[in-house]
Amino acid sequence: MSSEVLESAEASVAAPEDLGTSGARALGALAALGQQTRLATFRLLVSHEPCGLTVGEVAAALQCPQNTTSGHLAILARAQLVTSSRQGRSVVYRAGMAGMRWLLEYLMSDCCNGDPSACATAFSSLCDGTCEHPADDKAPR
Repeated sequence: MSSEVLESAEASVAAPEDLGTSGARALGALAALGQQTRLATFRLLVSHEPCGLTVGEVAAALQCPQNTTSGHLAILARAQLVTSSRQGRSVVYRAGMAGMRWLLEYLMSDCCNGDPSACATAFSSLCDGTCEHPADDKAPR
């Protein structure tokens, strides 16, 4: 890559202090998902849509103490990646699919130089069930 192309690319990427509200929200969501247990928690909740799970069920599935799991869920909720609702005496947590959709749209907003028709397949494969699932990290390689 030529130095002119690199300089142009660097100039088009905003500095962290210039990201604004949307950039700060995206950073918060990415930071929340950037921790192993929170990423596993989010993926677990996605797999249990639309019913969701209680904190105890999440903790048991991830073999994590309930109080630690509650902290992780709170961080994901602040990042708008988890929602909760009271059902009787229990609080049920669900993946914040609207928050994840927003994050993906934010990250892809400049895709294909802003031409949505050119990168429509990137978005359509997210919801049509044909996308490949990443290999489980615990599976033998």
